[in-house]
Amino acid sequence: MSSHVKLFIEYFIGDSKETETESIWALPVKKGYKLDNIPFYVKGVSIGDVVSAEEVDGYLYMKELLETSGHSTIRLWFSSEQDVQSTRDTLKSMGCSSEVSDQPRLVSVDIPPAVSYQEIRAYLDEGEAQGKWDYEEACLGFL
Repeated sequence: MSSHVKLFIEYFIGDSKETETESIWALPVKKGYKLDNIPFYVKGVSIGDVVSAEEVDGYLYMKELLETSGHSTIRLWFSSEQDVQSTRDTLKSMGCSSEVSDQPRLVSVDIPPAVSYQEIRAYLDEGEAQGKWDYEEACLGFL
């Protein structure tokens, strides 16, 4: 069984030309690397996607997306840390996994292809309308 590698993905900060780098766990596969955790900052990729990479100074950097998994990634920024765990539990009951970042109010959510995005979106819109969180669609895998 192949073991995980750290894959680095550069992304632009907001609308600026400045970049940051996020590291994501990936598994080597025949034609590249399969992303194996939910991205927090990078847009356009989700867990399960296969990407190509090149080595630069001993580090692996993503070059391009080769194959999409159909998964979607949503980022939630909570108004209060108190709502994080109950929201994660609700999303889990709806079929979605999630991870909390190093910022305790930032949660990244994976929506598998078999889960209805309309149901998840209705839940997210409701929470946003109640002021519990803001959310961003970082990658919609069904498009």
